Amino acid sequence: MGQIKKALITGITGQDGSYLAEFLIKKNYQVYGIVRRVALEDETHRLWRIKHLLKKIKLSSASLESYASIVKIIQKIKPNEVYHLGAQSYVSYSFEDEFSTLNTNINGTHYLLSAIKEFSPKTKFYFAGSSEMFGKVYKKKQNETTRFYPRSSYGISKVAGFELTRNYREAYNLFACTGILFNHESPRRGFEFVTRKISSAVAKIKLGKQKNLYLGNINAKRDWGHARDYVKAMWLMLQQKKPSDFVVGTGEMHSVKEFLNLAFSIVGLNYKKFIKIDKNLYRPSEVDTLRADYTKAKKILKWKPSINFKGLVKEMVLEDLKRFK
Repeated sequence: MGQIKKALITGITGQDGSYLAEFLIKKNYQVYGIVRRVALEDETHRLWRIKHLLKKIKLSSASLESYASIVKIIQKIKPNEVYHLGAQSYVSYSFEDEFSTLNTNINGTHYLLSAIKEFSPKTKFYFAGSSEMFGKVYKKKQNETTRFYPRSSYGISKVAGFELTRNYREAYNLFACTGILFNHESPRRGFEFVTRKISSAVAKIKLGKQKNLYLGNINAKRDWGHARDYVKAMWLMLQQKKPSDFVVGTGEMHSVKEFLNLAFSIVGLNYKKFIKIDKNLYRPSEVDTLRADYTKAKKILKWKPSINFKGLVKEMVLEDLKRFK
């Protein structure tokens, strides 16, 4: 028996954090999570995604905005792997509160990298990048060499985190890498995200609990995958001999309209009868199309998505039907 590996996850209460925790527990890791103190005080609301895991993981309260609290945790745990998923991640909100988005996202990443460098330099570090870093794209598909043109403070904060991660890797020889993940969804997605907004509305409309669904730009296209597939890619990145950055996506693009059509058809309804377009829900600067070229991940990590678009939409709608019954 080898030594039990320890993994620390920031953002463990989120969609990706909860799937990653499950995945690592199956791999016999001791899983630690950083949560805000308010989450520990309000378990039902804040910890619903990891409620079934609470006996198997160790939670510590800390703030990504406090270097001292990050240092304390890194010193205490000395994790083999850190997965930095915690961020202010809702893009529309990042237009309204640019200061907290930039501060939390950039400082949190910097504090973690610095704490690892000073107190646990053997720790492997994963940074959750985002396709929003590409933003306004000029190539049909985006890969690791595509230049960044972020269109929101969220995208900007992720580019800064990417550069910090790369800098610590090159300057201090840390095993630090970024996964540039394209949109990934699941039944655990937050309700503010368009995919979950749709799947939950479909369930409520079918059950007679809601009349209409208000949306912004339904012609926007995205490369949508399942979060369960994507957390495996994160883990694979930290199992390589050398740290490197990877684009993770499906390489397929679907519009919000397609998502709508499919989601409503699962419950036998026509989406056109229930949709109302609200101009206020358009973003100040829209990102129209994003599509991953994940050749490098396929070749080096031997990773590819296992759940297709149809399977994803179906799982989300059926889970929400169960939830709202």
